Amino acid sequence: MVPLLRTLQNAWPEARFTWVIGKLEAKLMRLLPEVDFITFDKRAGLKGLLATRRELAARQFDLLLHLQVAFRASLLAQAVRAPVKLGFDRTRAREGQWWFTTHRTAPQGRVHVLESLMAFADALGLSTDSSNRVDGQPLTGLQWNLPPPPEATAYADSLVPVGQRTLVISPCSSHVLRNWRPERYAAVAEHAVQTHGMQVIVCGGPSELERSMAEAICAMARVPVLNQVGKDTLPQLLGLLGRATVLLTPDSGPAHMATMVGTPVIGLYAATNPERSGPYLSREWCVNRYGAAAAQFLQATPESLPWTTKIERPGVMDLITVDDVTERLDALLAIAADGSPPGAGLQ
Repeated sequence: MVPLLRTLQNAWPEARFTWVIGKLEAKLMRLLPEVDFITFDKRAGLKGLLATRRELAARQFDLLLHLQVAFRASLLAQAVRAPVKLGFDRTRAREGQWWFTTHRTAPQGRVHVLESLMAFADALGLSTDSSNRVDGQPLTGLQWNLPPPPEATAYADSLVPVGQRTLVISPCSSHVLRNWRPERYAAVAEHAVQTHGMQVIVCGGPSELERSMAEAICAMARVPVLNQVGKDTLPQLLGLLGRATVLLTPDSGPAHMATMVGTPVIGLYAATNPERSGPYLSREWCVNRYGAAAAQFLQATPESLPWTTKIERPGVMDLITVDDVTERLDALLAIAADGSPPGAGLQ
């Protein structure tokens, strides 16, 4: 959503923006300047929902951008006092979102989630290239500009020496069936160290799943792997990703965080379609086995499935091999063989 926000800020420099956001996500997005935040504690259930509705109802806005299709988000949107409530086109407005909006974006085809969000700028009459771009080509002129704070930069400096190529592995998605096997991550780590002289760092949150995954990777790898799981904040992780040469991850939040700071992502996609939700500027570096998963588990092609279809089945991520990933890593690093700084020129 950040490129959309930046587009609005650039077009309307005197406007004030308020973002209704989850409590966890706010820990990162509060780095954005000139934005007010109303945080919603999803874990508080009905009590949290009602508290946020009361806070929204006490204020007056000119425009609501309803950017979430979950029914819970619509219950919050319903409490917003605004004469214009802009939501998704009828096809994308799932879970009855259309009942809670006054206006909708123009219908779109099978486009990336980021592009469906930028359609809100088009609906507001702002100039973007989302309506006339060449099919298959990413939008241009996108801005994130989310600089890590000094303490996050210091954290990254302490882990990544200047000039040291670094592979960061964020091995876990919140959806378990999107996760790859630890022995395969370990094999890629060995290849990165032995073939490219890279440093390897594993990162993630403090959950038991992430801790056990990181411990397994470190135990199986026959090379040094630094385990930073549960040891950083979201801003510190953003700083680390900004210093990394490349991130390896399944369909997860860090894939998009790395995109924000210009670091290429080798994404692992079989359960979900990277053309819809992959790291926007790194889809060429992703290992895309979604088509193979559609054939094996659904006897279908991606084109025949609804655009939002997820194939989260046991064993689906086994369609991605170690060789698939090391080939992408080798190709990506070959581009930077001229000594370019991490991430430079790779997207």
